[in-house]
Amino acid sequence: MVLAGKIFKIREEIDLETIFDKTRNYRWEEEIEGGKLIKEIGKLKLESNYLEGTFFQDLPFYIKHREGMKLVIKTIEAPFLFQVDKERILLVVLEKKRMANNIANMLSKIIFISIGSITEAKISPETMRKFHESNPEDTKVIFFDGVDIPNVDKLSLYGSQLANTNLYNEYLSRGNIWYIVFKSRKFGIIAGVTRNCVVTSFSKIEPREFLEYIREEIFPLID
Repeated sequence: MVLAGKIFKIREEIDLETIFDKTRNYRWEEEIEGGKLIKEIGKLKLESNYLEGTFFQDLPFYIKHREGMKLVIKTIEAPFLFQVDKERILLVVLEKKRMANNIANMLSKIIFISIGSITEAKISPETMRKFHESNPEDTKVIFFDGVDIPNVDKLSLYGSQLANTNLYNEYLSRGNIWYIVFKSRKFGIIAGVTRNCVVTSFSKIEPREFLEYIREEIFPLID
């Protein structure tokens, strides 16, 4: 099962204790026809250098039924982690990109009153290149963006193509590395990472271990 997450940066000065105080009692309810939608934060755990929890959000779906449309409410449970990393605080939300972005904005509103205080984390093109070239034999896929060829948005290298140094250098001269799929030597998983810090595990891994992987291997890449 594919497990995805996204990393964000906290722009404002704040400590974990304050984040804990602002999130621990959060609950929002909305009455809709035929039911109620709830958003809340739970399973909070505060330690000296991290705060973890789960964001619960109800989403409404309508399905065809012989008596008409029927409301079904699905609850999404998204684990999150605020981690002190050197002189900054990073946030990881374990969800696909769009939902992770929405949750990051909601957390920004809860903690800082408005969106914009929690922003995307970034990895520079130079760091992506160094990351690949430090262990090229472990790389499975590379995508390049910012390509200078008209009507070509991205270039890609797969499998045996990666051993072609001339082709790699040609693509590198045309654009920047945007996305890499690779094998982690320490964790033994196949993972992917983009420059805007969307991280995906294509191997079976528990959420807690995935967070540990992100801490150890992806955090050091972030600008």
